Amino acid sequence: MSTVLAKADALQAKTKKKLLRNGKVMKAKGLKKPSTRKSKVNYRTTTQLRSDRFLAEIKNATRVTFVSHINPDPDSIGSMVGLAHLVKSVLGKKIRLTRDGLINRSENRAMVDLLGLELVPMDGIEWHEGDVAVMVDSQPKTGRHSNENGIPLVAVIDHHDTPGNVRGIPFVDVRKSMGATCSVVAEYLREQNVEVSFKVATAMMYGMETELMGFPRHASSADEEALLWLFPKADKDLLAEIRNARLPQSHFEGVVQALQSSFIYDRLIISWVHDLPQPELAAEVVDFLIRFEEVDWAVCAGLFENKLILSARASGANAKAGELLKKVVGRMGRAGGHDRRAGGAIQMKSISFNAVEQAMAKLRKRLLKALHIDECRGQRLISRKEMLENLQS
Repeated sequence: MSTVLAKADALQAKTKKKLLRNGKVMKAKGLKKPSTRKSKVNYRTTTQLRSDRFLAEIKNATRVTFVSHINPDPDSIGSMVGLAHLVKSVLGKKIRLTRDGLINRSENRAMVDLLGLELVPMDGIEWHEGDVAVMVDSQPKTGRHSNENGIPLVAVIDHHDTPGNVRGIPFVDVRKSMGATCSVVAEYLREQNVEVSFKVATAMMYGMETELMGFPRHASSADEEALLWLFPKADKDLLAEIRNARLPQSHFEGVVQALQSSFIYDRLIISWVHDLPQPELAAEVVDFLIRFEEVDWAVCAGLFENKLILSARASGANAKAGELLKKVVGRMGRAGGHDRRAGGAIQMKSISFNAVEQAMAKLRKRLLKALHIDECRGQRLISRKEMLENLQS
């Protein structure tokens, strides 16, 4: 019996020593209380959480409206869905989800339609007393919004490298280390112990997929944790249906035109689509062209309505694509993005042949200079001879 008690005492002493080392017994002499260690029980920390500060900022609002950038993508849509669920679950507030401009890409439309999401057009929004707005997946004064005037902005939650003007905004959480804004929102939900439905999980999961699926991947350990948390809750059949959305004929016409008008300048390939069926096609083209083994940079430009849409991709690390494209575009328009992905737009005063040629010539010259590539005549990706032979066959 004494042997058993001795073993039990030894085990208790060993356990107490371990607890002391881990900071669990706070009254031990000389032991400092840990300030940020996360509890395994409820994911909370001993200091105020970001999600607590976010919710405190909007607790007195009558209604919370979520806004994002023009032509919202899956990450911005998923982030709005997740935050709306958080605000309704914890604070019981009325919420509105919005869209700035159209949602054109087939997969993005499928996401909205299949999940039954209601997005109110920004041009139809009216603000009343007690309304507050939360901007997600973007920042003010980055040129990525059709109209920012009069928006009662109290919070900005984003992950983009391109800096905006957040001065005077009460709550700002911009995590450049995160691969997706949905990852930040997932962290908020976990901190507040809020369970999510398959609809919320699917929206956020697809939003994260679109940001993290490229190569090289831009994903932190926090992104991985969010993916693992959401995956069991998401509807896998719906995800598959969204990923494989049906495409219109105009999509294939645009892709063919892009390939036929692609020119190689050393490590850079530039493609042109005269009439983009939807602005996101430029991004789809560069996602495809960056896989070409002989280039490190891919840029696609095309006209959509009265705008020259730009999209860029880089294959190497520390490319700073967002900064480079912003420098190239300069005062001609707006641009920004991430380390390996970037986009921009130039409002054209005229879309005549000469006006577009001049704009493209200026952009091409600036691109070559920024990438330290000597001025040279571009080499076609697909020769004119091959194009004619394909047409005749």
